[in-house]
Amino acid sequence: MQLIDTHTHIFLPEFDDDRDQVIKNAQENGISQILLPNVDHTTTTSLLKLADKYPDFCLPMMGLHPTSVDENYQKELKKVEDWLAKRKFYAIGEIGIDLYWDKTYKSQQEDAFLHQINLAKKYNLPIVIHARESFDEIFKIVEKEMDDNLTGVFHAFTGNEKQADQIVDWGFKIGIGGIVTFKNAGLDKVVSNIDINHIVLETDSPYLAPVPKRGKRNESAYIIYIAQKIAEIKNIAIEEVARITTNNAQQLFRL
Repeated sequence: MQLIDTHTHIFLPEFDDDRDQVIKNAQENGISQILLPNVDHTTTTSLLKLADKYPDFCLPMMGLHPTSVDENYQKELKKVEDWLAKRKFYAIGEIGIDLYWDKTYKSQQEDAFLHQINLAKKYNLPIVIHARESFDEIFKIVEKEMDDNLTGVFHAFTGNEKQADQIVDWGFKIGIGGIVTFKNAGLDKVVSNIDINHIVLETDSPYLAPVPKRGKRNESAYIIYIAQKIAEIKNIAIEEVARITTNNAQQLFRL
């Protein structure tokens, strides 16, 4: 059984003491590849170091995370552009809009998002979207920019059925993580109505660990609990969940 973790931050300091072990745990649990979304210039070195140490297993993305957007965001975007010109990346990410923590730089976040969509088109790469309390703003921009060259995934999806339908209509994938296992999140009901052919699995490690690891540091090996939950919701074998979601990820990221 083969699984792909389409979104994990194991290059962050939370894993400095046992990163190699965490990768070993993932591989022993049938995870064949993991995708690493960049945050900003402060994370790029550790991300690329990890990708170089485990080529073909740790696959790098390049982008500017919305919570790192401030008055200097154009300098950050320039660094993103410089890296994209230098080496292979598998997606532009993680990008988007986050209005949960702070709305101060809303217009800058929108501009950075749009700019990175254009980079994705230029480099023919999918985008990995972070949408937190910002579906309306993101949908507006994606709708305007939608064409045959734009594809991607809404990562850590927590939206409703209507929003899921819109994402699927665009041909985007829906990233499902640990939240689907949380008892009162309600995401399981939404997932029950999403065709599994539109779903990819992710952990978002070190965040959002699934039940039964909730509250602990998340890691890629725990994707097995997410796959189990989806198998339960869909009433199919976990092997089938693994096969379909892995295929979805391979198509999206051209693996």
